[in-house]
Amino acid sequence: MEAKETALRILDESRLGTMATVSEGKPHSRYMTFLNDGFTLFTPTSKGSEKVDELESNPYTHILIGYEGEGFGDAYLEILGRVSISDDESLKEKIWNDRMKNWFEGPHDPKLVILKVTPESARLMNKSGEPPQDIQF
Repeated sequence: MEAKETALRILDESRLGTMATVSEGKPHSRYMTFLNDGFTLFTPTSKGSEKVDELESNPYTHILIGYEGEGFGDAYLEILGRVSISDDESLKEKIWNDRMKNWFEGPHDPKLVILKVTPESARLMNKSGEPPQDIQF
């Protein structure tokens, strides 16, 4: 149970992570901001972005989140998940914050979509030199 609690703490405290998709059979990673509800992750993006096209072709992603500091003993998560693309207005309002004004006019901007990542597996990594720990959902 400790690994699951640590994983949830990492998700609650970390907002920046890398998200990988597949483009033309090759991995493509980028930094994204994440919000979570338990182990389900949400991240805003533009409907016309490359990642949306990539996820429509292959809805799976691999996310790294939680790594901070000097890198010695910093716990982080590896998450394999399936992504759904949502333009649900209530979800966009829930996710919206004013920092998003650089990219979108507001939560009702038609270009804004929310990527919902439903995890299929997760591993807690590098926790004080311990071996990886699988997280059970």
